[in-house]
Amino acid sequence: NEQRQPVVLVKHVSPEMSRNPSQKANLALVALGANLPSSAGSPPESLRFALKKLSQLPQVVPVAFSRFWFTPAFPAGSGPEYVNAAASFRCTLPPEQLLRELHEIEAELGRRRDGGRWQSRGLDLDLLAHGDLVLPDAAVQDHWRRLPPQDQALRAPPHLILPHPRMQDRGFVLAPLAEIAPNWVHPRLGLSVAQMLAALPPQALAGMRPASA
Repeated sequence: NEQRQPVVLVKHVSPEMSRNPSQKANLALVALGANLPSSAGSPPESLRFALKKLSQLPQVVPVAFSRFWFTPAFPAGSGPEYVNAAASFRCTLPPEQLLRELHEIEAELGRRRDGGRWQSRGLDLDLLAHGDLVLPDAAVQDHWRRLPPQDQALRAPPHLILPHPRMQDRGFVLAPLAEIAPNWVHPRLGLSVAQMLAALPPQALAGMRPASA
């Protein structure tokens, strides 16, 4: 099974990020995932393609890439396991424009955003955060973050919500993100990525494993 072969993605961390854990106004955090082949190849190849395309965007400078992680599909049994990763960039693009660029990269590999929630896919790129911006405002972000689990699979926000309203609940987001931005602090929760990861129940991380040590 190709997805179970060791996948090595070299982790790049800038000295600036390592020394200074403070929130960067232009630090964009992106989650990557795939569990089906795309025109770029296998899920790991799709993630590598996306990272390369992201790194080539104007006004976007790579800061750090996580390892690849294997993650069971959610909900359980809904498809092949995912390959997940996280990346951070210094980015002067407005968040809405960066999100459009992410969607264009997805579309280049055949992603169509007209299906149901949480379906198997060849590439998924989520903008998790852009500095400490709260969009469109605190009340709306809080509303979507507190959405009951039974509604999360049925409802999608009509506009960009930052930070991503589900990031604090997802092991497959926080485990890779903790490798590259453990000190980023959620502007509404007041918790760092490392703290949010530590607060997850064991089942949120069940079955996850890094592709390489």
